[in-house]
Amino acid sequence: MRILLALLLALMIPVEALAADLTVELKTAAGQPVGNAVVSYRPASGAAGPVRYPGPYVVSQSDAHFDPFIVLAPVGAEVAFPNKDKVRHHVYSFSIAKRFEIRLYGRDETRRITFDKAGVVALGCNIHDQMMGFVVVLDTPIAAKVGPSGEVTLANVPPGGGVLTVWQPFLRTPGNQIVQPVTIPAQGAVHAALTLNLRPPPTDKTPLL
Repeated sequence: MRILLALLLALMIPVEALAADLTVELKTAAGQPVGNAVVSYRPASGAAGPVRYPGPYVVSQSDAHFDPFIVLAPVGAEVAFPNKDKVRHHVYSFSIAKRFEIRLYGRDETRRITFDKAGVVALGCNIHDQMMGFVVVLDTPIAAKVGPSGEVTLANVPPGGGVLTVWQPFLRTPGNQIVQPVTIPAQGAVHAALTLNLRPPPTDKTPLL
């Protein structure tokens, strides 16, 4: 009876989940931090979990810019495109992951597009050629945007082998991305420092880096 009670008590004690933090640091060869990037991690085990970049997913048109410049969305997400400008916009994309067109619509109007395939979707406006933005559609729940500091941490990554992907719109690599294997320990932290070779942003596009 005492043994059975001890077993029951042991089962009631919460077991700390095995996971580690993965910090990714992005710099140029000159040591400058690189922002406007997306890092994502895919466990080799295919372990799933809740999306780390929850919605709502919104790309506004404001001051003839796409705001934010980069939006993360999981496969199947609906992204809203509200027009906050006084002028009309005509949003489109010719990207393989999602080809679409939102014909002219005015201030305080919103259109919505469902993104059903993983990949990078480049955005443009037929009326304002300087506008540029991206919807990065992901089929892994573990991802984050990298800000001006050039560093981001993916918390509570499941242990084991996996693949780290770094995407940046001006990266001089096929697909503007770097893919490399990473092994995550059962507990602790992993630090991945990458040096990126970037193209200069187009002078007629905004925002610039």
